[in-house]
Amino acid sequence: MIDDIAVDAAVTALRPDFAVLVMTAHGLANGPADDRSRGWLAEAAEAAVPPDDARIEAWRAAYRAFGAKPQRTRPSVDALVRRMPLPEINQVVDAYNAVSVRHGLPIGGEDLRRYTGPARLVRAAGDEPSEEALGEPEIGEVVWRDDTGVTCRRWNWRQCVRTRITEETVDALFLLERLEPLTIEGLRAAGDDLAGKLSEISPGVRIETRLVG
Repeated sequence: MIDDIAVDAAVTALRPDFAVLVMTAHGLANGPADDRSRGWLAEAAEAAVPPDDARIEAWRAAYRAFGAKPQRTRPSVDALVRRMPLPEINQVVDAYNAVSVRHGLPIGGEDLRRYTGPARLVRAAGDEPSEEALGEPEIGEVVWRDDTGVTCRRWNWRQCVRTRITEETVDALFLLERLEPLTIEGLRAAGDDLAGKLSEISPGVRIETRLVG
Protein backbone atom coordinates (compact mmCIF):
# COMPACT_ATOMS: atom_id res chain seq x y z
CA MET A 1 0.00 0.00 0.00
CA ILE A 2 2.76 2.47 0.83
CA ASP A 3 3.75 2.91 -2.83
CA ASP A 4 0.15 3.73 -3.85
CA ILE A 5 -0.58 6.46 -1.29
CA ALA A 6 -1.13 9.71 -3.16
CA VAL A 7 -1.79 13.41 -2.75
CA ASP A 8 -4.18 14.81 -5.37
CA ALA A 9 -2.97 17.67 -7.55
CA ALA A 10 -5.82 19.86 -6.28
CA VAL A 11 -4.39 19.64 -2.75
CA THR A 12 -0.89 20.44 -3.98
CA ALA A 13 -2.29 23.46 -5.83
CA LEU A 14 -3.88 24.65 -2.59
CA ARG A 15 -0.63 24.28 -0.59
CA PRO A 16 2.43 23.62 -2.76
CA ASP A 17 4.54 23.34 0.40
CA PHE A 18 2.62 20.29 1.65
CA ALA A 19 4.43 17.00 2.10
CA VAL A 20 3.56 13.85 4.00
CA LEU A 21 5.96 11.29 5.40
CA VAL A 22 4.12 8.00 5.09
CA MET A 23 5.17 5.30 7.56
CA THR A 24 3.95 1.72 7.79
CA ALA A 25 4.62 -0.45 10.82
CA HIS A 26 4.04 -4.20 10.59
CA GLY A 27 4.12 -6.52 13.59
CA LEU A 28 3.11 -4.13 16.35
CA ALA A 29 2.36 -5.48 19.81
CA ASN A 30 0.21 -2.63 21.12
CA GLY A 31 -1.32 -2.48 24.57
CA PRO A 32 -2.84 -0.15 27.17
CA ALA A 33 -0.97 2.99 28.19
CA ASP A 34 1.89 2.11 30.53
CA ASP A 35 4.58 3.91 32.49
CA ARG A 36 6.77 4.27 29.39
CA SER A 37 4.05 5.83 27.21
CA ARG A 38 2.95 8.05 30.10
CA GLY A 39 6.54 9.22 30.36
CA TRP A 40 6.54 10.11 26.66
CA LEU A 41 3.39 12.13 27.11
CA ALA A 42 4.75 13.96 30.14
CA GLU A 43 8.06 14.76 28.41
CA ALA A 44 6.23 15.94 25.31
CA ALA A 45 3.98 18.21 27.36
CA GLU A 46 7.08 19.88 28.78
CA ALA A 47 8.61 20.33 25.30
CA ALA A 48 5.41 21.02 23.31
CA VAL A 49 5.33 23.85 20.82
CA PRO A 50 3.04 26.74 21.91
CA PRO A 51 -0.31 27.34 20.17
CA ASP A 52 1.05 30.49 18.51
CA ASP A 53 3.98 28.64 16.93
CA ALA A 54 4.39 29.39 13.21
CA ARG A 55 4.16 25.68 12.36
CA ILE A 56 0.67 25.54 13.85
CA GLU A 57 -0.41 28.86 12.36
CA ALA A 58 0.47 27.44 8.94
CA TRP A 59 -2.19 24.78 9.46
CA ARG A 60 -4.78 27.34 10.49
CA ALA A 61 -4.05 29.22 7.26
CA ALA A 62 -4.40 26.00 5.25
CA TYR A 63 -7.80 25.37 6.82
CA ARG A 64 -8.97 28.86 5.94
CA ALA A 65 -7.81 28.29 2.36
CA PHE A 66 -10.42 25.58 1.82
CA GLY A 67 -13.15 27.35 3.77
CA ALA A 68 -12.85 25.78 7.23
CA LYS A 69 -12.83 27.81 10.45
CA PRO A 70 -9.83 26.60 12.49
CA GLN A 71 -11.24 28.08 15.70
CA ARG A 72 -14.22 25.69 15.42
CA THR A 73 -12.57 22.62 13.88
CA ARG A 74 -8.93 22.79 14.88
CA PRO A 75 -6.05 21.08 13.10
CA SER A 76 -5.12 18.03 15.16
CA VAL A 77 -1.80 19.38 16.44
CA ASP A 78 -3.48 22.66 17.43
CA ALA A 79 -6.10 20.75 19.43
CA LEU A 80 -3.45 18.59 21.12
CA VAL A 81 -1.20 21.43 22.29
CA ARG A 82 -4.22 23.04 23.92
CA ARG A 83 -5.12 19.81 25.72
CA MET A 84 -2.60 19.36 28.48
CA PRO A 85 -1.97 16.98 30.07
CA LEU A 86 -2.15 14.82 26.96
CA PRO A 87 -4.74 12.03 27.23
CA GLU A 88 -3.65 8.41 27.64
CA ILE A 89 -5.12 6.23 24.86
CA ASN A 90 -2.85 3.25 24.21
CA GLN A 91 0.88 2.83 23.74
CA VAL A 92 1.00 3.45 19.99
CA VAL A 93 -1.39 6.41 20.02
CA ASP A 94 0.45 7.89 23.00
CA ALA A 95 3.69 7.58 21.02
CA TYR A 96 2.49 9.49 17.97
CA ASN A 97 0.65 12.12 20.01
CA ALA A 98 3.86 12.77 21.94
CA VAL A 99 5.82 13.15 18.69
CA SER A 100 3.12 15.44 17.25
CA VAL A 101 3.25 18.06 20.00
CA ARG A 102 7.03 17.89 20.43
CA HIS A 103 7.72 18.48 16.72
CA GLY A 104 4.70 20.68 15.93
CA LEU A 105 3.04 18.69 13.16
CA PRO A 106 -0.18 16.71 12.66
CA ILE A 107 0.18 12.91 12.70
CA GLY A 108 -2.56 10.49 11.75
CA GLY A 109 -2.49 6.87 12.92
CA GLU A 110 -4.51 4.24 11.05
CA ASP A 111 -5.14 0.50 11.32
CA LEU A 112 -3.93 -0.85 7.98
CA ARG A 113 -6.04 -3.99 8.21
CA ARG A 114 -9.19 -1.87 8.22
CA TYR A 115 -8.28 -0.08 4.99
CA THR A 116 -9.73 -0.88 1.59
CA GLY A 117 -7.37 0.29 -1.12
CA PRO A 118 -4.71 2.96 -0.67
CA ALA A 119 -4.99 6.15 1.34
CA ARG A 120 -5.22 9.33 -0.72
CA LEU A 121 -5.57 13.00 0.13
CA VAL A 122 -8.15 14.76 -2.04
CA ARG A 123 -10.46 17.75 -2.20
CA ALA A 124 -13.94 16.39 -1.62
CA ALA A 125 -16.64 16.30 -4.26
CA GLY A 126 -19.18 16.34 -1.43
CA ASP A 127 -20.63 12.89 -2.09
CA GLU A 128 -17.96 10.73 -0.48
CA PRO A 129 -19.28 8.03 1.89
CA SER A 130 -18.63 9.10 5.46
CA GLU A 131 -19.47 7.81 8.93
CA GLU A 132 -22.46 9.49 10.54
CA ALA A 133 -20.32 10.79 13.41
CA LEU A 134 -18.02 12.53 10.94
CA GLY A 135 -20.77 14.12 8.89
CA GLU A 136 -20.63 14.65 5.15
CA PRO A 137 -17.60 16.49 3.80
CA GLU A 138 -18.20 19.83 2.14
CA ILE A 139 -17.33 20.40 -1.51
CA GLY A 140 -13.68 21.40 -1.74
CA GLU A 141 -12.83 20.22 1.77
CA VAL A 142 -9.49 18.42 2.07
CA VAL A 143 -10.02 14.83 3.24
CA TRP A 144 -8.14 11.59 3.55
CA ARG A 145 -10.05 8.64 2.09
CA ASP A 146 -9.79 5.05 0.90
CA ASP A 147 -12.04 2.95 -1.35
CA THR A 148 -14.71 2.69 1.36
CA GLY A 149 -14.95 6.40 2.15
CA VAL A 150 -13.60 9.26 4.22
CA THR A 151 -11.05 8.26 6.85
CA CYS A 152 -10.29 11.78 8.15
CA ARG A 153 -12.16 15.02 7.60
CA ARG A 154 -10.73 18.52 7.20
CA TRP A 155 -7.23 17.30 6.46
CA ASN A 156 -6.46 16.09 9.98
CA TRP A 157 -9.31 17.36 12.17
CA ARG A 158 -11.28 14.20 12.93
CA GLN A 159 -10.62 10.55 12.13
CA CYS A 160 -13.27 7.94 11.43
CA VAL A 161 -13.87 5.14 13.93
CA ARG A 162 -13.33 2.37 11.35
CA THR A 163 -9.56 2.87 10.97
CA ARG A 164 -8.57 3.98 14.46
CA ILE A 165 -5.59 2.32 16.11
CA THR A 166 -6.70 0.11 18.99
CA GLU A 167 -4.91 -2.23 21.37
CA GLU A 168 -5.57 -5.00 18.83
CA THR A 169 -3.85 -3.19 15.94
CA VAL A 170 -0.97 -5.18 14.46
CA ASP A 171 -0.24 -3.30 11.21
CA ALA A 172 -0.47 0.49 11.16
CA LEU A 173 -0.14 3.45 8.86
CA PHE A 174 1.13 6.82 10.08
CA LEU A 175 0.75 10.07 8.14
CA LEU A 176 3.17 12.79 9.30
CA GLU A 177 2.09 16.01 7.61
CA ARG A 178 4.24 19.03 6.87
CA LEU A 179 3.73 22.63 5.84
CA GLU A 180 6.38 25.35 5.88
CA PRO A 181 8.07 26.57 8.03
CA LEU A 182 8.63 22.95 9.15
CA THR A 183 11.51 21.72 7.01
CA ILE A 184 11.77 18.35 5.32
CA GLU A 185 14.65 17.63 7.68
CA GLY A 186 12.35 18.45 10.60
CA LEU A 187 9.70 16.15 9.14
CA ARG A 188 12.19 13.31 8.86
CA ALA A 189 13.37 13.94 12.43
CA ALA A 190 9.78 13.52 13.64
CA GLY A 191 9.59 10.28 11.65
CA ASP A 192 12.80 9.01 13.26
CA ASP A 193 11.41 9.90 16.70
CA LEU A 194 8.21 7.96 16.04
CA ALA A 195 10.03 4.97 14.55
CA GLY A 196 12.24 4.81 17.64
CA LYS A 197 9.25 4.80 19.98
CA LEU A 198 7.45 2.12 17.94
CA SER A 199 10.59 -0.02 18.09
CA GLU A 200 10.62 0.32 21.87
CA ILE A 201 7.00 -0.83 22.04
CA SER A 202 7.55 -3.69 19.57
CA PRO A 203 11.25 -4.58 19.07
CA GLY A 204 10.43 -6.78 16.07
CA VAL A 205 8.36 -4.18 14.22
CA ARG A 206 9.07 -3.71 10.49
CA ILE A 207 8.97 -0.04 9.47
CA GLU A 208 8.95 1.46 5.99
CA THR A 209 8.78 5.17 5.09
CA ARG A 210 8.11 7.16 1.93
CA LEU A 211 8.02 10.91 1.39
CA VAL A 212 5.07 12.06 -0.74
CA GLY A 213 4.78 15.59 -2.07
